Amino acid sequence: MLSAQLGDTNAPIRISLNEWTGQNITAHVAGQLLEKLGYKVQYQTAGSFPQWIGMQDGSIDLVPELWTNNLGDIYPKMLAEKKVEVVGDLGLDGRDGWAYTDATLKVCPGLPSWKALMEPDCAAALATAETLPNGRLLDYPADWGTASANEIADFKIPLTAVPAGSEGALVAELQAAVAANKPLLMRFWAPHWILTKVKLNWLDMPPCDPKDGARCMAPAPIIKVVRAGFSDKWPAAYELTKLYQLSADDQGKMTYEIDQEKKPIEDVVKAWVDANTATWSPWIDAAKK
Repeated sequence: MLSAQLGDTNAPIRISLNEWTGQNITAHVAGQLLEKLGYKVQYQTAGSFPQWIGMQDGSIDLVPELWTNNLGDIYPKMLAEKKVEVVGDLGLDGRDGWAYTDATLKVCPGLPSWKALMEPDCAAALATAETLPNGRLLDYPADWGTASANEIADFKIPLTAVPAGSEGALVAELQAAVAANKPLLMRFWAPHWILTKVKLNWLDMPPCDPKDGARCMAPAPIIKVVRAGFSDKWPAAYELTKLYQLSADDQGKMTYEIDQEKKPIEDVVKAWVDANTATWSPWIDAAKK
């Protein structure tokens, strides 16, 4: 009975790996649990937007962590055409938006209101030679999307979004700004290990409702997505994937071990899995029924 519920145990379940450590942790936890259930797993490196090409051509089966306020153009079409299926919220209490250092408050005293950014003195204090006369917003890497640039345009904020080269570059500039007590406005997210080491304040974002067609960063769930046919090919894996949850606290701790203590991700995730049997074993048991 169990083998029938497992489905095709010869074909590996291919899980996407995106550009940031937290998502890789989510993927590896899912992978190790699927292996405990009796499946083969492969990890497929793919960007946040290119991964949907993989879902289309069959080279990716599971996207375990999708931030729904930065989706790109392909995913919504695939969802509407039922080529992918949402299998629930990950339970990651995440945050995504604009944030600033304490030194920024001194030059933009109206913060945390976004309207403080409209003041000429604030924009001038945040400006660089690259952005004059606008202030500079340190943005996510270019291949993560353009939500910040869209919101700047829609609300006519005197800022220019300047993409960082990588997650590491974002973190390095934040650390340098805090150490030098310099103003910095940036787009960032939580959970992230750096937020346990430096203070970062969150901006109250401009009011906008995605339902109205506004291009904005609004609070949204972080979800899990599978390719169409996943439940038929791997029934027990489908049930496990629906039940799978990962807390922001746990992900943040593991991210610190990997990024700062330089421990291999496989070892860090295995240690979490070994220490949290009481959390995930009910998911395994339920998936087997």
